[in-house]
Amino acid sequence: MTAADNIRIVLASRPQGEPAAENFRVERVPLPRPAKGQVLLRNRWLSLDPYMRGRMNAGRSYVAPIEVDAVMEGGTVSEVLESLHPEFEPGDLVLADGGWQTHAVADGDTLRRKLDPQDAPVTSALGVYGMPGFTAYAGLHEIGKPRPGETLVVAAASGPVGATVGQIAKLRGARVVGIAGGARKVAHLRDDLGFDVALDHRADDFAEQLKAAVPDGIDVYFENVGGHVFDAVLPLLNEFARVPVCGLIAHYNDSAPPEGPDRLPQLMGLALARRLTIRGFIVFDFNKLYPEFLREMGAWLRDGKVRYSEDIVEGLENAPQGLIGLLRGENFGKQLVRIA
Repeated sequence: MTAADNIRIVLASRPQGEPAAENFRVERVPLPRPAKGQVLLRNRWLSLDPYMRGRMNAGRSYVAPIEVDAVMEGGTVSEVLESLHPEFEPGDLVLADGGWQTHAVADGDTLRRKLDPQDAPVTSALGVYGMPGFTAYAGLHEIGKPRPGETLVVAAASGPVGATVGQIAKLRGARVVGIAGGARKVAHLRDDLGFDVALDHRADDFAEQLKAAVPDGIDVYFENVGGHVFDAVLPLLNEFARVPVCGLIAHYNDSAPPEGPDRLPQLMGLALARRLTIRGFIVFDFNKLYPEFLREMGAWLRDGKVRYSEDIVEGLENAPQGLIGLLRGENFGKQLVRIA
């Protein structure tokens, strides 16, 4: 390796079920060079997110899949090394889509924003002050719409989206029940984030615990998981409940339809009888809200009203194992890779 190398991780093959190390490949290639209007970036931090599993599959989705032999995609905090764009200069820190690699060339107009470490820790731009936080904010603002006194339940509640959902809902005056996996995460929701109730979905009597925790039913369910968590939530939804569907991580590694009875008639029957709003969304559906999100979340962070945690993987070469662990629920907080 030389100073002119770009180290990158590409999709070597499409996984069947859970991803494995052999689905990724590390490559060393010459450093890319920027053209007019572009910048050369050194990626410092990489975000790992559940959506990446879906991008590894072929087939129709809301965006094109990652092609075999192409660099794995992902958000990054990056330093500008060389700029041929008038708005950026060497040393600037930016929020970019640099991918799973040490360096990248990007059109300056596509960079999301400059980052000021004095404003907030730069890693927060990949979590609570970036895409995951905005996902929580937009999903609640446009679909969930929690009102004071209502009950909101959120799954994967210790992750960057779920933790932010719960805290924003508390700020809006809702009663919040968070669901996570394991005693440490449950304690974090209750003791650190101030959720009203925190439940472990791994408990044998989880469904009974959830029912007891929502004596007045559920008005908003922020769906990040699917699986047996949704099965427990569904009969507890109130009339006119709202269900923003953000993710279904329990099913991302499925290679066949889930076993068991067909639950669609029950779902559609309840959707009709209780007049449910069940809406899937992708964060960029609501980009018009992004400036408002930056203002409001920035104030919450400065005032200590929203808290967050990070789980750091050291070294780009360990990103595949970090993603595999994330899909297993092994992370605690926002999953990041320190590239440098």
